[in-house]
Amino acid sequence: MHVPRAMLIAQLRTLGVAPGQVLLVHGSFRALRPVEGGPRGVLEALLEALGPRGTLVMPSWTGRDDVSFDSWTTPAAADLGVLADTFWRMPGVRRSTHPFAFAARGPRAEDVVVGPLPLPPHAPGSPVDRVHALDGRVLLLGVGHDGNTTLHLAELMAGVPYRVTNAITVLQEGVPVRIEYGENDHCCRRFELADGWLRSAGLQKEGKVGHAHARLFRSQDLVRLAIEELAREPLLFLHSRDEACAECDEARDSVQG
Repeated sequence: MHVPRAMLIAQLRTLGVAPGQVLLVHGSFRALRPVEGGPRGVLEALLEALGPRGTLVMPSWTGRDDVSFDSWTTPAAADLGVLADTFWRMPGVRRSTHPFAFAARGPRAEDVVVGPLPLPPHAPGSPVDRVHALDGRVLLLGVGHDGNTTLHLAELMAGVPYRVTNAITVLQEGVPVRIEYGENDHCCRRFELADGWLRSAGLQKEGKVGHAHARLFRSQDLVRLAIEELAREPLLFLHSRDEACAECDEARDSVQG
């Protein structure tokens, strides 16, 4: 059954999306569909639920390290999905000018997305951090916490010790330059621990939006809980050696090195 746009808006409001919020969305259209209006219909429903005083924010980075980023033409990374790649192309949307871009529409859009290149990508001062500072909400539409960038901010605020060497290409005086940096990177599957923390504290609202399971919570609540957990165990988000996760092993190796 195609979910009508009016039902999408009602579902979002029942979940807790309200006018005037700053809302960071990570979403899977595949999980939501079929819905009236396709991907754009979902985005229009989100904007209507937030109203003219609300600000919608979505990830919009390129995911490539071998080419420079152009905010007017570079597609969003394929693994961000069609919702993210549709959003930055819509009228009135502002997009960061650096490779770790986010896109936003609403009164606080410029406050969120405009600024210098953040390294690591979700460090204090990044768009994710600005959503946090504005007491924004995070909405996971058909995706789990393994796609939740706010947890990378929490890692950095908690001072986790691991850094994996990654690289990006930027233009400096018109010349492509490759920059290496250390990132708190790993497989992210253990980010799903956040479900238990938020549920136990009664701080995560859950329900159906379209055909997808959705989660809504305050960025500040999640970051606070994650920092508390990471203070007890800084490597909490990394799989153990015997679980044979190459990405987490690389992060562990960076600590030992």
